Order: sequence, then structure tokens, then C-alpha cells
Amino acid sequence: MIIGTLQITVQVPDSQSLKDKRMVVRSITSRVRQTFAVAVAEVGDQDTWQSAVIGVACVSNNARHADEVCQKVLAYVENDADGVVSHSQFEIVHL
Repeated sequence: MIIGTLQITVQVPDSQSLKDKRMVVRSITSRVRQTFAVAVAEVGDQDTWQSAVIGVACVSNNARHADEVCQKVLAYVENDADGVVSHSQFEIVHL
């Protein structure tokens, strides 16, 4: 089993409250989940108004496929108008 993991730090400069940020994060996570059929959640910076850390996991039997899916998710989030990607980290885990 191969697990592709992706951690994305998103800046939300227009956010004036946690409610504003959570609306943006909820929008990003639901669209990523629906578009790519991956597990996705906010995994860090929950109490910060203008920053969010989003975790993505893709389970596959092929490392190449997991890599492609995670790279497509990253490109999708980077092109999202609601937030700006400031950092990302990708890893493949073999189990």
C-alpha cells in the first residue's frame, strides 16, 4: 500500500476572523475532496485568522499515481482565488 501525503500552508489575507478563514478552508477542502476523491482536513493553525494548514492523503497501489494526484491537488489549491499557498510538503509512505 502506498500513501501520498501532502501538507499545504495557505494564507488567507482577506480574513478578518476565524469564521472568515473557516469559510475559505471549508470551501477548499470540500472542493478538493469532491474533485480528487482524497482525504483532506485542516490539520494546523486552527486558531490563526489568516493562515491554515491543510493535510491531504491519497491511498494507492502505485507511487506514481499517488504522486500525480497530490501534485494535481497542489496545483488546484494554488490556482484557488480564495487563498495563497505559502508552503507545501509532499511525502510518499510505503506500507
